[in-house]
Amino acid sequence: MTYCIGINLDEGLLFASDSRTNAGVDDVRRFGKMRTFEVPGERLIVTLSAGNLSLTQNTLNLLEHRARHGDGTGLLNASSMFEVATMVGDAMREIRKRDEPYLRDSGIDASGTFIVGGQIQGEAPRLFLVYSEGNFIESNPDTPYFQSGEIKFGKPILDRVVTPKTSLLEAAKCALVSFDSTMRSNLSVGPPIELLLYHRDALQVGIRERLEDDDPYLNQVRGHWNDSLRNALQTLPMPEWLSGEN
Repeated sequence: MTYCIGINLDEGLLFASDSRTNAGVDDVRRFGKMRTFEVPGERLIVTLSAGNLSLTQNTLNLLEHRARHGDGTGLLNASSMFEVATMVGDAMREIRKRDEPYLRDSGIDASGTFIVGGQIQGEAPRLFLVYSEGNFIESNPDTPYFQSGEIKFGKPILDRVVTPKTSLLEAAKCALVSFDSTMRSNLSVGPPIELLLYHRDALQVGIRERLEDDDPYLNQVRGHWNDSLRNALQTLPMPEWLSGEN
């Protein structure tokens, strides 16, 4: 399994993903879930994938092949991020139509999702969640972020903190706390964590970091967050119905 986050802010876009594809006592594998399609000064497109690895990677490889060797109608020539999301959904349908019967016969789940975001010159940054069936939804001010994969453990901090006005740096800290909460509770999510920050209208990658398990800042976040939670719990007011307890 995996965990991915995409956040659309007034200041720009944030993307984060883990790199674990299998987990067990003696079987842990890594595979990056973030891919970028970039024409500096003209467009930046970022995809985060979750689900069946062969489905999502074949979808991306098909998109990349068409972008580099196609007839000029691929991702690098799309006129809007809406068109990009449509291309991702169509490519996923094509790969599922080809592979799903064989995977299903072997008892393999052939589902996957993509978080797709970026900016093309002439429009604002946009963020989409593309489902296995190829349909998709777009973020809005009431729902400025999308998650995919193991979403439940890292969702509460995002719900409490993230709004469109949140800064990219604050959102980055929030995303790392979300990942730490998820990794602590679910073995199927693990480092390295890939983090990309995109500033509105830059039309090229801003900050891109790969955080290993022993990364000093990641460990600092873990320790500080743990201590802050314990301190917050200790300072909560005592309910009246427990006032008589020792």
